[in-house]
Amino acid sequence: MFDLKEILSVTLILFSVIDILGSIPIVINLRKKVGHIQSGKATIVAGILMVTFLLVGKSILSLFGIDVEDFAIAGALIIFVIGAEMILGIEIFKTDPEASSTSTSIVPIAFPLIAGAGTLTTILTLKAEFGQANIAVGIILNLGIIYVVLKSTHFLEQKLGKTGLDILRRIFGIILLSIAIKIFKTNLFPL
Repeated sequence: MFDLKEILSVTLILFSVIDILGSIPIVINLRKKVGHIQSGKATIVAGILMVTFLLVGKSILSLFGIDVEDFAIAGALIIFVIGAEMILGIEIFKTDPEASSTSTSIVPIAFPLIAGAGTLTTILTLKAEFGQANIAVGIILNLGIIYVVLKSTHFLEQKLGKTGLDILRRIFGIILLSIAIKIFKTNLFPL
């Protein structure tokens, strides 16, 4: 039932797609806006989304008449906006003054940053190649990594400093824009 090679492959694929290390500047920026990020809540919500998508994702999308490509494009729009904010130093994703750290921990951190269209689409794709139990273990391992990184953002912010974070934020902003454009191209103009 469990295959170590499959678990390792799934874990690495999801780790690359989730890119929690690349999201550090975004998380720090959001924490500055709202004061605190609830790492546990963000991790649990992202985990629930990923496992739910593993089990019934395609059915949920088809219930609304949405295919995986439509879902990916919607997620790409959000990723594009976050990337533009990071590069241009503007605020498009307005923070509700009454929003709590709980709501920010869920949107945009749990979804779409961690369990976004790319991650959820990847989970659906992995089902064609790997066993469901192995994918579930890969998700759980990634959730552990995500939690540790989210808990460590304050420490990382202190170590990198303002200039280091600004450089990282802009670099990862460009990467997010590139990911968004790739998702657009892949799903608007499939081969």
